Parts: sequence; structure tokens; C-alpha cells
Amino acid sequence: MTSSSTEDHRRTASDSDTCRLGCARSWQSLIDALTEAVWIVSERDLHLVAVNRSAEALLGIGRDDLIGSPVTDLAAVPEDVFFWEDVLAGREGSLLSETWLRRADDSLVAVLRKVSRIRCGCGAPFYVVCVSNQDERRAVETELEKLVAELRATLESTADGILVTDLDGAIRGFNQRFAEIWGLPENLLTERQDQSVYRWMDESVLNRDHYIARVEEIGRDPLLEATDILSLRNGQVLEWVTLPQYARGHAIGRVHSFRNITQRLSDEKSLKLASRVFEASLDAIFVTDLEFRILTINPACERMTSVCSAEAAGEPLSRFLQLGRDELPIASIQRVLSRDGVWQGEIRQRRSDGQGAPCLVSLVRVLDAQGAPFHYVAFVKDLSEAVEARRRIEQLAYTDALTGLPNRVRLTERIDFAIRLAQRENGSFAILFLDIDRFKHINDSLGHLFGDQVLIEVARRIESCLRHVDTIARLGGDEFVLLLHQADNHGAEQTARRLLKAMEPPFDVGGMKFSLTLSIGIALYPQDGENLGDLIKNADTAMYHIKERGRGDFRFYQTQMNVDLLARMKIDHAMREALVDQRFRLVYQPQVDLRTGRLIGAEALIRWSDEVLGEMLPAQFIPIAEETGFIVSLGAWVLREAIRQGEIWQAEGIDIMMSVNVSAVQFHQANFVDSLAKSLSSSGLPPNRLELELTESILIQNVEETQLRLDALVDLGVRLAIDDFGTGYSSLAYLKRFPIHKLKIDRSFVQDIPDDESDAAIATAVINLARSLNLRAIAEGVENETQRRFLLDAGCDEYQGYLCSPPVEPADFVVLVSKLGLSEIFEPRQQVATH
Repeated sequence: MTSSSTEDHRRTASDSDTCRLGCARSWQSLIDALTEAVWIVSERDLHLVAVNRSAEALLGIGRDDLIGSPVTDLAAVPEDVFFWEDVLAGREGSLLSETWLRRADDSLVAVLRKVSRIRCGCGAPFYVVCVSNQDERRAVETELEKLVAELRATLESTADGILVTDLDGAIRGFNQRFAEIWGLPENLLTERQDQSVYRWMDESVLNRDHYIARVEEIGRDPLLEATDILSLRNGQVLEWVTLPQYARGHAIGRVHSFRNITQRLSDEKSLKLASRVFEASLDAIFVTDLEFRILTINPACERMTSVCSAEAAGEPLSRFLQLGRDELPIASIQRVLSRDGVWQGEIRQRRSDGQGAPCLVSLVRVLDAQGAPFHYVAFVKDLSEAVEARRRIEQLAYTDALTGLPNRVRLTERIDFAIRLAQRENGSFAILFLDIDRFKHINDSLGHLFGDQVLIEVARRIESCLRHVDTIARLGGDEFVLLLHQADNHGAEQTARRLLKAMEPPFDVGGMKFSLTLSIGIALYPQDGENLGDLIKNADTAMYHIKERGRGDFRFYQTQMNVDLLARMKIDHAMREALVDQRFRLVYQPQVDLRTGRLIGAEALIRWSDEVLGEMLPAQFIPIAEETGFIVSLGAWVLREAIRQGEIWQAEGIDIMMSVNVSAVQFHQANFVDSLAKSLSSSGLPPNRLELELTESILIQNVEETQLRLDALVDLGVRLAIDDFGTGYSSLAYLKRFPIHKLKIDRSFVQDIPDDESDAAIATAVINLARSLNLRAIAEGVENETQRRFLLDAGCDEYQGYLCSPPVEPADFVVLVSKLGLSEIFEPRQQVATH
């Protein structure tokens, strides 16, 4: 190496040392502010280049003596020396561990050490060693272990059984004396089984229910301090003290101590003893000698008998407890006491207020140290609240909470009894099923609270019509069932008429007056059913038939009713399957212009042929579909199918009006207009070539909502016609208000014209009404030329019926188009009234 290069190397090394020393001095103020001991070690030679004051204090060595010394001088264990040798060799870079350091006085100090490698601003590498003293922590841990050991020794040395739990009742520990007092089996000592320990204690206590209730009461109040006396089934009496356990001012659990005081009670025969043992008990307690003469009683007993302890002393127990006829308890009780050491039973006890109360009495035989009977203790628990609770529970179980009437359970019992009585005496009785007509309207409009008041008043009126031997029960909602004891059909009819009569006076609830009616179905035993289920079902079926036929009446059950109901169920099920299996089809009846004789439109009519039921007429299945709500799905299919067929015909150049019937249930569906709009938008059928035929009943329900819905349909371009006009509630008001385009004259007014003057007058009036309102008129059911000529002369615009063609399949309809030709589609006249 040349002298020049040697000089450069020295200058570089000198610059590096200068950088390191500069960095070390700049860190000194930073590490001096730290409470942990810190020193900075040069990576190049592992010498200390900076230490803070905490490091000086920890090691007992001054900063001047530490800086510049090798870090290995501080190592007290071989592992640390090996670590720093590996660092110097470039094999280690960081460390976190517990170790020992040697101090100036050669003593060792336990520390937690972290070594980290860093670079200063000039790029020079260093090791930062952070050390925290662990001697204090280890001393605390050692002291804690010592305290725990002393506490354990204290617990095991006490004569009391100690049980420690957390606030949730989980067992944190118990001593051997606790296990001995409670006689815990071996398996509960070797395995943690909290619930098994508690279950063992529950079963060991004599008055188990009271003990469990007390445990629950203590568990609800974490700060409760309590002392109780427990009598075990093995004859022992325990004093149970429970105290909250605190940590930092907060309750963290409970300490329960159990002391066996059996011997103490046996040794001390004094009033003071009885007072101390029993004064906290809520149950009345008598202590007697072997002759069942009272030694002392507790305060609860004094309150029950209105006799103080001094007055009761020496009196026979039978004076206060009705356990037998003589002074001694009956022999059977004494035999049980001799055999088991305990007897328990219920008696009727007279309280201080003179009222009798049910009580639970527990007699316990107490033994002395030699195991001989010493005296008896009687525990008396007032069961009044428990009995009243049972009575209330039974009442709730057998009565309707709203009306106080018997419920279905009680009704079942009484009908079963009536059946057995009728079978034994060859008699009969009647079941009446009652339903309040249109009660849902009251709940929906005035609320359920108002409806409840109505139900109470209805129940009162029904009860006033019955005999004492009869039963009225509320099944729920507005349904009531009556059992008329030993009644025949005449008696059932008289009662039904009384019930209808009782509903006639106006109801006045909350200042609102209104009228109600009942629908009543009647079933008789045994002809209408021999068991509870059949009788109620058949009475319900009879009531259902009244609902279908106008309400406000009564009807006896007939066998045909169930046959009809079963047939309706079969049709309903078959319809739903037919829609899934695509067994419905549409046929089309031509609508003809009266003046030209050409086709102007077609009415889509549904047909259904079932494999089992055969060909089903719309009059057979449409009412059932409307009743069950299936008409919504079926009507939606009809609309889609009719629009699809209309689109096909439009593509073939057959420009006609497609008329489709819409049911009231379908029309009032919330999404009806939106669904129709989507169907039209996705098809090629112009909206003004779709005509919806609506019944008058649709127009008079929810008039404001109907107005909005009709306007929305007209906005789509759809045409509207009133089907079967004149057969329902016809009103000129809605004809003026609603955007109607056509009136359809029902076939009942067409079939007898012109011979029937009334029908002819009605048909003419409808045509004139349509003309005056600028509406088109169409007549259905036209079957002969005479009818056609009359309608033409009267000014009718269109007709449909067998005179032209019955409903035909789509292919046959196309043939009719080619035969008759198409007429111009007449747009509706401008209506006089605006809407």
C-alpha cells in the first residue's frame, strides 16, 4: 500500500470514529431522559460508547468507567458472552430475553433485556441495549406465592367449611372441612364439577325449596351479608354465613362459611339458644322435647300464633299444630320420625287473624352426641302465596284472559264429560259455534283495544242467554263455542234465536254506537259427531255456510256440508297443480259490430279440463279461486296469456280489441298496475288494444284508491269496461266520476228480449245511458236474430254470443276473422264529464 492510500485509510477510520462519537454524544441527552437503563454499543468492536444515568445506578458503575469498556464485561452468564461473540462475527443482530447482570459489588441482578441494531445519520451501525430491573417483580411474585400458601393453610386450619365463588356462582375453591361437612363424594373432590357440587348440596338440605330460593335471593344481591340455618337430611344443623368478597373496593365474589352447630344446639337448652338460631327465619319454628311439649318458638312463630315464647313453653305442640287428635302427634307421624328422623306434610293452620292458611310442616328429630333422640324441631311454612299462585296458574290455564270465560282446555273437559254422561244416559247435547260478523272491520278501523271491549260485551250478552248448566268458551279472536247441556234440536234452535235477539240492541262502546250480528253453526250429539273434534268441526262448517249466505243467522249441520267443503278443497288443490302443469287454456268469443257485422274484438275466457275432475266450468272453479285468493295468480296468468295472443294476432294483421275479465281481489293487489305495465311494455300489443272488464263491486270499494288506480290504467292507454252492468250496485255517480269507456249489458237482460218488457226496458235504458255519457255499449248472450235486431234498433254498438260464435280456440278464431272480416276499431266517444 502506498503512503497515500495508507493516509486515506487512516483518515477514513478517523472520520468514522468521529462520526460514532458525535452520534453517541447526540444520543446522550435522549437516553438520559429514559427511566430504563440504556447503553449504546459500537458494532465495530462491541465497546460501550454511551450510557444513561439509570444504567449507572443499576450497575453501580460510573459513566466514565463504563464508556469504552467491552460489553462482554457486563455479561454474568456464558450465554451472553456467546451472543456478543456471534454479533461480532456478524451472525446475530437482535435479542429479547431475561438474564443476569453483574454489578460493581459482584452481586447479580435479574433483568429483562432487549438489544436492537440501529444506524445513525452518517450510516454507522450501533446496538441499543435497553434493560429493566426484574428483582422487584420477582420479589412481588414470591411474596404473592407466600401469601397464597398462607391463605390456603389458614383455610385448611379453620373449623368452618369455606366455599369461595365468583359473582356468577362459579366455584373458585373450597377447603377440606367444607367437603367433610357436606359429605362430598370422591369424584367431586378430584374433578371440577360446579353444578354437581351445587346439586349435591340441594339434595342434602332438608327444606330444599326454601334453601334454593334463599340461594337465588343471595345471588341477586352481590353486597348482601346473610346468616342462615340449614337442616340437613342427615340430622346436622349448619350455620351458613355468606359475605361479599371485595377487591379494590368492588365486590368480586362471595365467601360462604358453614359451621356445624348440631352439637351446640343439643347441648344448650335455653330460650336464648332458640332465639339465636331461629330469629332470622321467615318460617315458624317450634322446638319441643321428646314428649312434644314446646321448649321455645321463634319470632315468626309468635306472629303466626299471637302467643309469645314464654306463654307457649310447656304447651303441647298439638295446641298450635293440628297434627293429631290428642296431645301427641298421631302414631303414623311418630313411626316416620322414628324410622327416617324427619316427617313432612301439609295442614290447615289457623293464623292470628282467625283465617285458615295452608302450611307445610317439617318435623325433624334432633340427636344428641350419643345418637339418641334429644328433642324435635317443627318448621312451619305458610303456603298461602304458593297456593294462591297455583290457583292463579290454574285459572290462567283454564280461562280466557280477556273475557274470563272458559278456554279451549276447560271446554274440552266439559264436552268430554257431556259425552260420557250422554252415553251413560242415552241422551244428547248441542254444540254451537259462534262468530261475530265483520269483526275484523272493527279491529282494523278502531284498534284492538276497542275490539277487546266489544268482545267483552258480546261475551256478556251471550252468557245472559244461557242456563247455569251450559258452558260458553272463547276459542280465540271472535270465535265462541257453546255447550248446551242435554239439549235437542228444538232447544238448540231456541237458544240460537235468543242469541240473535240479544245482539239486536245497538252496542255502545266508548261513546260509539254500532250494530253487530252473529253467524251460528249447530251440531248435535250423537248424530253430528261422537267426539269433541267432529262436533266442533261440524258446527264450524255449519257456521261457515251461514257466512257464505249473508251472515246474521243460524244453521244446523248437514252431512252434505262436509261433502261440499271437501269438493271445494279438491278443486282448489287441483287448480294450483293445473296452473303449474299448464293445463289451463284460453278460448276467445268474438265481439261483433252491430252495424257492420264485422269482428271488432274478442273476450278471453278461461277453460280447464282436469284428468280426474273432468271438464270444469268457470262457474265451478272461479268462485273457489276468489275465496282462496288463488284468483290473483290465475288472473295474472290469464292477462299474460291474453296479451301474448293479442300480440300474435297483431303481428298477423288482426287488429282487434282484447277483452279480459279482472276480479276484485286481483284489481286491488298493490302491484296490479305495475305488473300490467311490465307485461305490456315487454309485448307488441298496443295498450289501447287491451280492454279490462271490471265488475261494479270493484268500483264501490275504496273509492279514492280505485279512482287513482283507474286513472293509472287509462294513463297506460288501457280501455275500461263495466261487466254485467245493472246486476250489482249501479250508480250514476261512479259512471260520471270514473274513466269508463264501455258498458256491458248482462246476458240476463238480453235472453228474454223483446218478449220480456222489463228486460227490454232495462237493456234500452242502459244503451241510452251509455249514449248520453258518450260510452260504447255491448250486449252479451245474443243468441238469435230477433235479439240482434232489437239491440241494433235500440242503438247498441256491439254484441257477442252464440248468434255469431261460441268461444273458440285461437286457430278457429282466425278462421272467423277471414269469414266475417274486421271492422274499424271504434275509439270511445269523448266523455261529457271530466275526472
